[in-house]
Amino acid sequence: MRGRLLAAAGVAALVWSGAALAQQQAAPAQMPATLPPAAPAPGPAMTLRDALVRTYASNPTLMAQRQTLRGLDEGVALARARGRPQVNGDAAFNQDVITRNLGENQRNFNVGGDVRVPLFAGGTIRNAVRAANTRVEAGRADLRATEGDIFTEAVAAYMDVIRDRSIVQLNQNQVRVLETNLQANRDRFEVGDLTRTDVAQSEARLALARSNLAIAEGTLETSEENYERVIGVAPGDLQPPPPLPSLPGAPGQAMEVALANNADLASIAAQARAAGFDVRAARGERLPLISGVSSIRYSDSLGTNNINVGGGGGLVPENTTSAGVGLTLSVPLYQGGAAGARVRQAQAQRGQLLEQAIGVERLVIANARASYARYVAANDAIESNTIAVAANELALEGTRAEQTVGTRNVLDVLNAEQELLNSQVALVTARRDAYVAGFDLLNSMGQAEAEDLNLEDGPLYDPTVNYNRYSGSWNDWDDGPMIRPVATRTAPETANSPVTELPR
Repeated sequence: MRGRLLAAAGVAALVWSGAALAQQQAAPAQMPATLPPAAPAPGPAMTLRDALVRTYASNPTLMAQRQTLRGLDEGVALARARGRPQVNGDAAFNQDVITRNLGENQRNFNVGGDVRVPLFAGGTIRNAVRAANTRVEAGRADLRATEGDIFTEAVAAYMDVIRDRSIVQLNQNQVRVLETNLQANRDRFEVGDLTRTDVAQSEARLALARSNLAIAEGTLETSEENYERVIGVAPGDLQPPPPLPSLPGAPGQAMEVALANNADLASIAAQARAAGFDVRAARGERLPLISGVSSIRYSDSLGTNNINVGGGGGLVPENTTSAGVGLTLSVPLYQGGAAGARVRQAQAQRGQLLEQAIGVERLVIANARASYARYVAANDAIESNTIAVAANELALEGTRAEQTVGTRNVLDVLNAEQELLNSQVALVTARRDAYVAGFDLLNSMGQAEAEDLNLEDGPLYDPTVNYNRYSGSWNDWDDGPMIRPVATRTAPETANSPVTELPR
């Protein structure tokens, strides 16, 4: 049966255009004729693709991760700056208060500057730049992982609303049916056709149905609030989702794709490589530092050098200018054990990341296999619950017919109605679970990111733009643009919230 439910291995790109996707052999996206569609809510119709586009453009978690990556880009600029010339200037003015010695300066002004260029730093600068660039790679992988996680959360929120609206409508229908049954049973009791027990059973079942409806409505409201939190707007009339692309036919195939493409795994591997460069940089701190130095200085006594010399005559120059170039060598002979401690610390941090990489790899394997198992189980449940709905519809019809001839009682009809409702709810839930599990499997395999989803309403975020602009900048006065929030708020602008006071 799994071969019938699952397509061949390989993951196609998700193109949310509907017509461009081939229908899966098992298509959980469409509701059976026996189940009522989800009740539309007020508001414009929205497709799943519309929801994902809005999420991509305004989700605060995703926007924050982009800013985190921009911060990592600046780490490259900081590392490169250590290997560039450092230019410093200084100026000083001095006025003597007491002068006792002949010819002593009473006033002077000094100005100068120096340029220092590191020529050899034991590999610390080169390895620091490599580490920073590798951390940028890890940050980009983290951004990909965040995109996949947020899209998976958005799909789950979208499907939760569709499921819960259907469940509310099923319970509303059940309440209406039981209200009609109760009135009919009361009428039959009045003419002596039924007993008081039959009426009490109908009343109890109606009360239970109303209780279930209240719970379903509360669950729906929770799902709608979660939808607004993730996607940024209240859910309107949500359209049925398109079918998922083909998924692997075996858990081993899903695992292989996940190991090759999962962004969390790429991130931790890059972090471990960056830590290796940190170790090399720490070792370089025990090596000599050679710098080229150039300086120029001007000093002026402001006419006070010869003020106490008899007859003036200018015996002492009033100003002097000096300039020079040279090399400086700094050799760390002993640092109190700090150099070795820094190396050991960097090695321990690298070791931590290596262990975490294995842990992430285990998690990726487990998630891929678990998502595959949930997807298959949910599709099996769809098939079983579809049969159950059809069977319960037939059973209810037969039970009602048999009641009319006296072979069935009121409780039998009530039980048949309840079993039909339970199977309908189970089918709606299984369809939601299958779709969410399938998308979660795509995420585990690294196939649920913005590029895979073809969200073409605007240009996709390009993390290299900020890197190319600032990672090599020499400008000390380039602060970049003012950072303002991009994510949309769901609270009213007049809300009594500290966030309202933040700059927009």
